[in-house]
Amino acid sequence: MLISTRGRYALRILIDMAEHNGQGYIKLKDIAARQEISEKYLESIVKELVKRRIVYGLRGKGGGYRLSVEPDQINVGEVLRFMEGGLAPVACLEEGGAPCPKAPYCRTLGFWRGLDETIRRYTDSFTVADLMQTESVGNDYII
Repeated sequence: MLISTRGRYALRILIDMAEHNGQGYIKLKDIAARQEISEKYLESIVKELVKRRIVYGLRGKGGGYRLSVEPDQINVGEVLRFMEGGLAPVACLEEGGAPCPKAPYCRTLGFWRGLDETIRRYTDSFTVADLMQTESVGNDYII
């Protein structure tokens, strides 16, 4: 499984918006500049975030985008699943997918279900607020 730029950039956009949350509506060009991502590509991602009601959009002068909920209410697993169309490691476990005719005797199905559950549990254990926390790697050396 490989998370696409749509999933990764959606998280970056949400973190950026959360960090600038008290500044009203944020222009997409400002997010694009800070994140070094094409504004055109961000438009398609933000459109999905608006559709999912995670982000509000306002057109016109003074417009832009802002979070519709607090960062601690935005689940990373949910964002990744709707941006990626699912996170299942194999097609037979995709939500809404056709049942596999080999499932009754598949020797690897239990393994794939376990991996799927581990991925879901791990991604669902994070919120955007959690991702906002910075870690100081390598700064714990004491003499």
